[in-house]
Amino acid sequence: MTAPDNTARMARMRQRLEAALAPTELQITDDSHLHAGHAGARSGKGHFSVRIRSHALSDMRPVQRHQAIYAALGDMMQSDIHALAIDADVPAETA
Repeated sequence: MTAPDNTARMARMRQRLEAALAPTELQITDDSHLHAGHAGARSGKGHFSVRIRSHALSDMRPVQRHQAIYAALGDMMQSDIHALAIDADVPAETA
């Protein structure tokens, strides 16, 4: 179940990722409930998983893809997100 405060966070994450990377597939999952009691959870920041497919990630190495996602999320990586699991590739890689 998604905590009410993370619903708004996930909407902002979606908006930023869609604007920056125009994904053909984007799934954002709130994993915060799996980390109850964890030091990062006590800070109020969320734990999330992102599955993204985008042609904008073409010709990027995996670390560059992660950096592009971090850049798209911008200040949310400092203020809203404690942990982010990323599954990122281009549509041709999953066909």
